[in-house]
Amino acid sequence: MFSKLCSLLLAMACLSIAARGEAAAPARYQAFAGYSLLSNSLNGVAGSHQPLNGWDASFAFVPWHGLRFKVDTTGYRGTNLNAPQHLFFIMGGGEYSHRLGRESVFVEGLGGTGGANRYWGANQTPAQTASFAAFMGGGVDTPISKRFAWRVEGGYQYSYFQLIQSLATLTPVYNTNLPTNFGRFSTGLVWSF
Repeated sequence: MFSKLCSLLLAMACLSIAARGEAAAPARYQAFAGYSLLSNSLNGVAGSHQPLNGWDASFAFVPWHGLRFKVDTTGYRGTNLNAPQHLFFIMGGGEYSHRLGRESVFVEGLGGTGGANRYWGANQTPAQTASFAAFMGGGVDTPISKRFAWRVEGGYQYSYFQLIQSLATLTPVYNTNLPTNFGRFSTGLVWSF
Protein backbone atom coordinates (compact mmCIF):
# COMPACT_ATOMS: atom_id res chain seq x y z
CA MET A 1 0.00 0.00 0.00
CA PHE A 2 2.81 2.39 0.95
CA SER A 3 4.64 1.74 -2.35
CA LYS A 4 1.44 2.49 -4.33
CA LEU A 5 0.96 5.75 -2.43
CA CYS A 6 4.60 6.78 -3.06
CA SER A 7 4.24 5.90 -6.76
CA LEU A 8 1.05 7.96 -6.99
CA LEU A 9 2.69 10.97 -5.26
CA LEU A 10 5.75 10.69 -7.51
CA ALA A 11 3.56 10.55 -10.63
CA MET A 12 1.56 13.60 -9.47
CA ALA A 13 4.77 15.53 -8.76
CA CYS A 14 6.15 14.71 -12.23
CA LEU A 15 2.89 15.74 -13.90
CA SER A 16 2.76 19.05 -12.00
CA ILE A 17 6.38 19.83 -12.94
CA ALA A 18 5.65 19.02 -16.59
CA ALA A 19 2.47 21.14 -16.52
CA ARG A 20 4.33 24.07 -14.92
CA GLY A 21 7.07 23.84 -17.56
CA GLU A 22 4.49 23.77 -20.34
CA ALA A 23 2.62 26.81 -18.95
CA ALA A 24 5.85 28.81 -18.56
CA ALA A 25 6.93 28.29 -22.18
CA PRO A 26 6.01 31.28 -24.35
CA ALA A 27 3.39 30.72 -27.02
CA ARG A 28 4.74 30.61 -30.55
CA TYR A 29 2.01 32.80 -32.08
CA GLN A 30 -0.53 35.31 -30.78
CA ALA A 31 -3.77 36.47 -32.41
CA PHE A 32 -5.65 39.47 -31.00
CA ALA A 33 -9.10 40.89 -31.79
CA GLY A 34 -11.06 43.57 -30.01
CA TYR A 35 -12.52 47.05 -29.74
CA SER A 36 -10.50 50.18 -30.52
CA LEU A 37 -11.00 53.93 -29.97
CA LEU A 38 -9.18 56.69 -31.89
CA SER A 39 -9.08 60.02 -30.03
CA ASN A 40 -10.16 62.26 -32.94
CA SER A 41 -11.54 62.19 -36.48
CA LEU A 42 -9.42 63.25 -39.48
CA ASN A 43 -11.25 66.58 -39.79
CA GLY A 44 -11.44 67.12 -36.02
CA VAL A 45 -10.24 70.75 -35.88
CA ALA A 46 -10.31 72.69 -32.61
CA GLY A 47 -13.87 72.85 -31.29
CA SER A 48 -14.99 69.84 -33.36
CA HIS A 49 -13.12 66.91 -31.83
CA GLN A 50 -14.97 63.62 -32.37
CA PRO A 51 -13.50 60.25 -31.29
CA LEU A 52 -13.97 57.31 -33.65
CA ASN A 53 -14.97 53.77 -32.65
CA GLY A 54 -13.72 50.69 -34.40
CA TRP A 55 -11.91 47.37 -34.22
CA ASP A 56 -8.34 46.16 -33.84
CA ALA A 57 -6.88 42.84 -35.02
CA SER A 58 -3.25 41.74 -34.91
CA PHE A 59 -1.03 38.71 -35.37
CA ALA A 60 2.35 38.28 -33.66
CA PHE A 61 4.92 35.71 -34.80
CA VAL A 62 7.39 33.44 -32.97
CA PRO A 63 9.30 35.34 -30.23
CA TRP A 64 13.06 35.70 -30.07
CA HIS A 65 14.25 36.75 -26.59
CA GLY A 66 10.86 38.41 -25.93
CA LEU A 67 10.79 40.25 -29.27
CA ARG A 68 8.11 39.42 -31.85
CA PHE A 69 7.32 40.70 -35.33
CA LYS A 70 3.72 41.92 -35.35
CA VAL A 71 1.17 42.88 -38.02
CA ASP A 72 -1.64 45.13 -36.78
CA THR A 73 -4.80 46.33 -38.54
CA THR A 74 -7.40 48.80 -37.26
CA GLY A 75 -10.57 50.24 -38.72
CA TYR A 76 -12.71 53.17 -37.55
CA ARG A 77 -16.04 54.73 -38.50
CA GLY A 78 -17.86 57.87 -37.47
CA THR A 79 -19.13 61.26 -38.60
CA ASN A 80 -17.76 64.74 -37.89
CA LEU A 81 -18.55 68.16 -39.40
CA ASN A 82 -21.22 66.61 -41.64
CA ALA A 83 -18.74 64.18 -43.24
CA PRO A 84 -18.39 60.40 -42.87
CA GLN A 85 -15.09 59.10 -41.55
CA HIS A 86 -14.01 55.62 -42.72
CA LEU A 87 -10.40 54.88 -41.72
CA PHE A 88 -8.25 51.78 -42.09
CA PHE A 89 -4.65 51.30 -40.92
CA ILE A 90 -2.27 48.40 -41.53
CA MET A 91 1.11 48.46 -39.80
CA GLY A 92 3.96 46.12 -38.96
CA GLY A 93 6.83 46.27 -36.52
CA GLY A 94 8.18 44.91 -33.27
CA GLU A 95 6.63 43.99 -29.94
CA TYR A 96 8.76 43.28 -26.87
CA SER A 97 7.06 41.51 -23.96
CA HIS A 98 8.12 40.59 -20.44
CA ARG A 99 6.26 38.50 -17.87
CA LEU A 100 5.61 40.08 -14.45
CA GLY A 101 3.96 37.48 -12.25
CA ARG A 102 0.83 36.29 -14.04
CA GLU A 103 0.63 39.30 -16.34
CA SER A 104 2.68 39.98 -19.43
CA VAL A 105 3.55 43.61 -20.21
CA PHE A 106 4.66 44.75 -23.65
CA VAL A 107 5.80 47.75 -25.67
CA GLU A 108 5.50 48.08 -29.43
CA GLY A 109 6.55 50.24 -32.35
CA LEU A 110 4.74 49.94 -35.68
CA GLY A 111 4.83 51.69 -39.06
CA GLY A 112 2.74 51.38 -42.17
CA THR A 113 -0.06 53.01 -44.10
CA GLY A 114 -3.50 54.42 -43.53
CA GLY A 115 -6.46 54.73 -45.85
CA ALA A 116 -9.59 56.89 -45.75
CA ASN A 117 -12.70 57.59 -47.78
CA ARG A 118 -12.37 60.38 -50.39
CA TYR A 119 -14.85 62.91 -48.88
CA TRP A 120 -13.85 63.07 -45.21
CA GLY A 121 -13.24 66.85 -45.19
CA ALA A 122 -15.70 69.21 -43.50
CA ASN A 123 -19.04 69.21 -45.37
CA GLN A 124 -17.72 66.29 -47.46
CA THR A 125 -14.94 68.17 -49.27
CA PRO A 126 -12.44 65.91 -51.10
CA ALA A 127 -9.28 64.84 -49.34
CA GLN A 128 -6.32 62.49 -49.56
CA THR A 129 -7.10 58.80 -49.20
CA ALA A 130 -3.66 57.50 -48.12
CA SER A 131 -1.03 58.47 -45.56
CA PHE A 132 1.99 57.12 -43.72
CA ALA A 133 1.04 55.95 -40.22
CA ALA A 134 3.05 55.09 -37.11
CA PHE A 135 2.11 53.80 -33.67
CA MET A 136 4.07 53.61 -30.40
CA GLY A 137 2.52 52.17 -27.27
CA GLY A 138 2.21 49.29 -24.91
CA GLY A 139 -0.12 47.33 -22.71
CA VAL A 140 -0.74 44.38 -20.47
CA ASP A 141 -2.13 40.86 -21.03
CA THR A 142 -3.96 39.26 -18.09
CA PRO A 143 -4.46 35.49 -18.46
CA ILE A 144 -8.01 34.13 -18.20
CA SER A 145 -7.11 30.54 -19.19
CA LYS A 146 -4.09 28.61 -20.47
CA ARG A 147 -4.42 29.88 -24.06
CA PHE A 148 -6.48 33.08 -23.68
CA ALA A 149 -5.75 36.46 -22.09
CA TRP A 150 -7.49 39.82 -21.87
CA ARG A 151 -5.45 42.65 -23.42
CA VAL A 152 -5.56 46.37 -22.64
CA GLU A 153 -3.26 48.59 -24.70
CA GLY A 154 -2.85 52.20 -25.70
CA GLY A 155 -0.44 54.67 -27.17
CA TYR A 156 0.32 57.45 -29.64
CA GLN A 157 -0.56 57.24 -33.34
CA TYR A 158 0.64 59.58 -36.11
CA SER A 159 -0.84 60.02 -39.59
CA TYR A 160 -0.79 62.94 -42.03
CA PHE A 161 -3.95 63.12 -44.15
CA GLN A 162 -4.63 66.43 -45.95
CA LEU A 163 -7.43 68.03 -47.97
CA ILE A 164 -6.98 68.39 -51.75
CA GLN A 165 -7.68 71.33 -54.10
CA SER A 166 -9.46 69.33 -56.81
CA LEU A 167 -10.06 65.76 -57.90
CA ALA A 168 -8.33 66.49 -61.24
CA THR A 169 -4.92 67.40 -59.79
CA LEU A 170 -5.08 65.82 -56.30
CA THR A 171 -2.79 68.61 -55.06
CA PRO A 172 -2.87 68.69 -51.25
CA VAL A 173 -3.95 71.79 -49.33
CA TYR A 174 -1.65 71.98 -46.32
CA ASN A 175 -3.87 72.81 -43.37
CA THR A 176 -2.03 73.04 -40.07
CA ASN A 177 -5.32 72.85 -38.14
CA LEU A 178 -6.03 69.23 -39.13
CA PRO A 179 -4.94 66.67 -36.53
CA THR A 180 -1.89 64.49 -37.11
CA ASN A 181 -1.42 63.24 -33.53
CA PHE A 182 -3.91 60.76 -32.11
CA GLY A 183 -4.34 58.67 -29.01
CA ARG A 184 -5.38 55.05 -29.51
CA PHE A 185 -6.89 52.63 -27.00
CA SER A 186 -7.72 48.95 -27.64
CA THR A 187 -9.00 46.08 -25.55
CA GLY A 188 -9.95 42.52 -26.40
CA LEU A 189 -9.04 38.86 -26.38
CA VAL A 190 -5.59 37.34 -27.13
CA TRP A 191 -5.28 33.74 -28.28
CA SER A 192 -1.82 32.22 -27.78
CA PHE A 193 -1.02 29.06 -29.72
